[in-house]
Amino acid sequence: MLRRRGGFSLLVVLLAAMAVALWPASVSAHSERPTKFPDGTGSVPVYRISGPHLVVCKSDTTDFTTRIGAFPTDLRIKNLELYAECLDHGYRDLQAAVDHVTGPGMTIYVLPGVYLEEPSLAPDSDACNHLVAPRAPAGYQILSYEQQKACPHQQNLVGIFGVKDLQIEGTGAAPSDVVFDAQFQKLNVIRGDRTNGIYLRNFLAQRSTFNSVYVIETDGFVINNVIGRWNAEYGFLSFASDHGLFTNCEAYGNGDSGIYPGGTSDINRDRGFNVIRYAIEVTGCHSHDNLLGYSGTGGDSVWVHDNEFDHNTAGASMDSLFPNHPGLPQNHALFEHNLIHSNNSNYYGNVTDGTCARPFLEQGVEKGVVCPAVQVPVGTGILVIGGNYNVFRDNWIYDNWKIGIVQTWVPGVARNDLQWSAQSETSHNNRYLANHMGTNATGQRLPNGLDYFWDGEGTGNCWDTTADAVQPITIPHCSAGGPQRWISDPNLLVLFVDCSNYNLRTKALPAGCDWFTTPPRPGTLGTTLNIQSVAPAVQLVALLILFIWLVRRSGKPGPLAMVAAATAGLGSGLLLVASDAQFYYLSAPGIALLGIGWLAAVRLVPTQRLAVLTLLLGIVALLEALDSGIVMVPSPIGPVWARVVLEVVWTVGTAVALVKSARTRQPAQPLAEVAG
Repeated sequence: MLRRRGGFSLLVVLLAAMAVALWPASVSAHSERPTKFPDGTGSVPVYRISGPHLVVCKSDTTDFTTRIGAFPTDLRIKNLELYAECLDHGYRDLQAAVDHVTGPGMTIYVLPGVYLEEPSLAPDSDACNHLVAPRAPAGYQILSYEQQKACPHQQNLVGIFGVKDLQIEGTGAAPSDVVFDAQFQKLNVIRGDRTNGIYLRNFLAQRSTFNSVYVIETDGFVINNVIGRWNAEYGFLSFASDHGLFTNCEAYGNGDSGIYPGGTSDINRDRGFNVIRYAIEVTGCHSHDNLLGYSGTGGDSVWVHDNEFDHNTAGASMDSLFPNHPGLPQNHALFEHNLIHSNNSNYYGNVTDGTCARPFLEQGVEKGVVCPAVQVPVGTGILVIGGNYNVFRDNWIYDNWKIGIVQTWVPGVARNDLQWSAQSETSHNNRYLANHMGTNATGQRLPNGLDYFWDGEGTGNCWDTTADAVQPITIPHCSAGGPQRWISDPNLLVLFVDCSNYNLRTKALPAGCDWFTTPPRPGTLGTTLNIQSVAPAVQLVALLILFIWLVRRSGKPGPLAMVAAATAGLGSGLLLVASDAQFYYLSAPGIALLGIGWLAAVRLVPTQRLAVLTLLLGIVALLEALDSGIVMVPSPIGPVWARVVLEVVWTVGTAVALVKSARTRQPAQPLAEVAG
């Protein structure tokens, strides 16, 4: 574990106060009752083909016969046999069958049809309508387990509570043959709560105001060959669970993420890279056309492999942002052999044009409308927003127009954790190994805007890569390691604070934030200037005024004075251009030119103190250029922080000194008279 420095933690807290909302939406957090992890003695359930069972079907024989008409012969015969059984002593709704499960090891077969679960939509009792419970920011009540069980349809179309080893299986040829539809009248389509050993297979769940399938406080679950689509938040969500498997699933059209293993059992926290096992496995899934393909606050010990995350706004994210999630800070995710590409879908226009303000049923989800629940940067492959000991290896990450992989720091104050140690406990010891950046599996070149982006905070992070575009250019290679950095670049903090002000309900898209516009395709021209351009623009104007004033004050400008003014102006101009994400590589030469300008101006400043400060500022600027463009300086705080502070002091001090000097000196002769 890192040794914490109490004195510096205070500085971090003060700086973090400006960035409480640092990348707040990339992981779609949700509000839930206080939870605890299972004891971990369970196991991933195994699919059963025999044993006691119940059958669910609809009574419209003509509709059923039509639905199975094109099935393969064996499957059609099986469905006909089950249908006869169902008409004799089966159930017409899944909830009715669940309510008649008397013990572990039961299978419920659900025959082809559309299940609206009409009894679940009936008015609740007076007691259920007057539950005493806190409310989430989204408006729904945060119910206890006992309240959920007593009033299962207050929030759920189908509520499963405390049932062990239950298997629910659609008997169609494809998941879309068995449809559970909440019609946006319930928070969850199917909720499995403390349902150890639950196995869900071969059906489609849709149109909830939160999740298609939600598994919570469960030790052992499988979601296999299930589709979750058209939900206001998540396709599939697991929370405070262990021994879970998402496999062969599909998620699309969700306003937050397709797959969300959040608050996962934190079994590897203090083990470094010595991982004993993974709590949740996600494999063979396709998550597309969502805001996020995958996300998880506190997504700990998750093995994500052989999936495809594409045509989302952002492909995948994990974070340590939100309070009341067990297992924070996030740690020990393994991403390998995934296709993460073409995540450039921009759904924020649905917010600004009023589409998302309409009632759910009028928004047009069936036509591809997605209403972004939170803010993420359009055109991003993977977001690591405050995590430790994550490994990303052998993934194909391409055609994400903004950034392939982002890693940023999150201070504990962002999740209401005010402990000193929590302010600098992310992001450390993350590894990026042998990923295929900007190239698909056939070798076709499909570049990302940037391949890797790092905010510069943390220790033990490394990138084993030959990527074309990385920011900073001096990103640490795994063969060399890198210095510990206690805080990220101040320019990035400004951007994060600004972009945090997104609000779906008020249609607020923060001015100066470029996350919500479609970035230009790599290799094409476009502008992505944002709030990060403000400081360089102010700097350019201020330095031009001061350096011109210094040159004029010197009388007849000599070569050194002209060099000072020219390099300062050119350097400031390059920094302004570098604030456009496409020209990030101009930052290092820009700050180097600025450093040369300050060194050349040492003899131009009015006082000896300013001369010393100018000399120091020039040296620090050159160190910053070295740090960002050639090799990282072994310093716990990047030179950029020293340069920014010194530059503010120098600008104010020089301006004051010049004003005082102008008041005490005789007016300078015009240059024409001097020449004469």
